[in-house]
Amino acid sequence: QVQLVESGGGSVQAGESLSLSCVVFGYTLTNECIGWFRQAPGKEREGVASIYTGAGWTLYADSVKGRFTISHDNAKNTVYLQMNSLKPEDAATYYCAARYGYCRRDWRNRAVYNYWGQGTQVTVSS
Repeated sequence: QVQLVESGGGSVQAGESLSLSCVVFGYTLTNECIGWFRQAPGKEREGVASIYTGAGWTLYADSVKGRFTISHDNAKNTVYLQMNSLKPEDAATYYCAARYGYCRRDWRNRAVYNYWGQGTQVTVSS
């Protein structure tokens, strides 16, 4: 059974950094699209970054470009999200999700992912 487990969330001040991890269990990463999503209270879940583990190709939402970096380590079956220069509006529960194959134009569509983690909370105070 495939499971995704996020970690690394916490509470920081605006301008600080956090690094999130998503470990995949029950499956070996080779050629998948792993996406990081976030959901703030009362808002829709939105995609912030994705990576194709077969080649390292990345995609980002405009709101995080230049501040967030997604990366992967297939040997550790882990995908990371480095978040720098955090803003109060980045506060949310962050989820990772996995789908087979390339990250396509619809990478921000929740429905295309096969597996989801339980989330890790990020709080950013001003």
